[in-house]
Amino acid sequence: MPLLPLAAFDQPWPLHDAAQSRRIETAAAAALPPHTLMQRAGLSVARLALAITPHAQRIWIAAGPGNNGGDGLEAAMHLHRAGKAVRLSLAGDPSQLPADAAASLRRAADAGLAIGDATAAPAGVDLAIDALLGLGATRAPEGAVAALVQAINAIVGPRLAIDLPSGLAADTGVAQGSLVVRATHTLALLTLKPGLFTAMGREHAGLLWFDDLGCSAASAQVPPRALLGDADAAALLRPQRGHAGHKGGYGDVIAVGGAPGMSGALTLAARAALAGGAGRVFACALDPHAPAHDAIAPELMWRHAMWQDDPQSWHSATVVCGCGGGDAVREPLPVLLSRSARLVLDADALNAIAADTSLQSLLTARASRGLATVLTPHPLEAARLLSLPGAERVQANRLAAAQSLAQRFDCTVLLKGSGTVIAAPRRTPVINPTGNARLAGAGTGDVLAGWLAGLWSASAASGVIADAFVAARAAAYWHGAAVSRGNPSAPLTASALLAALSN
Repeated sequence: MPLLPLAAFDQPWPLHDAAQSRRIETAAAAALPPHTLMQRAGLSVARLALAITPHAQRIWIAAGPGNNGGDGLEAAMHLHRAGKAVRLSLAGDPSQLPADAAASLRRAADAGLAIGDATAAPAGVDLAIDALLGLGATRAPEGAVAALVQAINAIVGPRLAIDLPSGLAADTGVAQGSLVVRATHTLALLTLKPGLFTAMGREHAGLLWFDDLGCSAASAQVPPRALLGDADAAALLRPQRGHAGHKGGYGDVIAVGGAPGMSGALTLAARAALAGGAGRVFACALDPHAPAHDAIAPELMWRHAMWQDDPQSWHSATVVCGCGGGDAVREPLPVLLSRSARLVLDADALNAIAADTSLQSLLTARASRGLATVLTPHPLEAARLLSLPGAERVQANRLAAAQSLAQRFDCTVLLKGSGTVIAAPRRTPVINPTGNARLAGAGTGDVLAGWLAGLWSASAASGVIADAFVAARAAAYWHGAAVSRGNPSAPLTASALLAALSN
């Protein structure tokens, strides 16, 4: 297949972990002549190098002692033949290379390339290629490999990583030590790995490219560890508004939160629910002195202690609870957990549940009663719900943490962060590919929770789909896509994000 950039990932691409990738590699290699996969990989690396830096003359390739190094050696031969001045640094004993890598070393040597062992970059490098560790790495870079990682990161210019930035864990996206290659481009080979899309993966991979090396049939035989979120799946949730439609056809959202001093969070969530498509939105403030109107969104209907009213409204509405709820959110939670047909729990609602076993029991019982729930924690909130000592334990394996949380409470979980993870029992988890650092600001999570509630309400009421997992997956995609335009390093307020979602 042709090389694909991340922007072209317009379908739910399968993500395979290291063990699955090795199974696919073994099956693919068995159906091909010896060394074919490495030769294809090296050619693909060389093609991409020439495409992203067509005017580069001096190329440095740092090759490791395994098959990732072999891919680099193979690429070196092609780049040398293309007229580039290629310098090679090999970390490790050439006599100890695996069979395929040893064959590529001979091919590079036969092409006239000198193989060096320097751990410093040559002067005047136009492109550095990281071929050090790849899929097989299980520990932090050390020795000559560590020195080469430092040298690659010191290059001012393009840095291309083969398969994975060296030092990044394929399955989790966490750093295996203090040294990780910070690539400007990464070419994933044969399979896409989950670690490229979550935790520190996107930080270190740069612009991501993919080549399945002509082995898509072998990949299709192995169920993926996760899927990549996509626009088509997200678009399914947004109902087409008929000309004769009316507000009653798009459902009600009840937003509960806004304890004293935190009314802004509730306001953001309620406005986002309107933007998400809900027909009517009730803002139920936990602060008895909160104003009973919103001058910017007068469409919102403000209520106090609405959970004490006729319970029928809770059975038909989509409820989002917790945004700016503070300790006051504990009062309505038993009612909401017991009655709400569709419930989005965020922020202080999650903290209250984490600290109260009776609320946990009510949450767990919802699925058996046919009630749907989405939890939207950030890593620290997820850690509290899982009784873990800190957010770093969640970040160490975001996929596993999201799935554990989904299993524990029998619901859908949207674990926020770089590479948001959506998980649910008996479903393949999804890693959301959209979004950037502009979402790292106060209130953006409140907007996501309200936006999710609005999408879910409109979709369920209009008969499109009421599935909590699909709703969470779509909400995360559109929420991240709203910040894709503009400078990814420029600050973005939650109000500006809401305006972008509304367009």
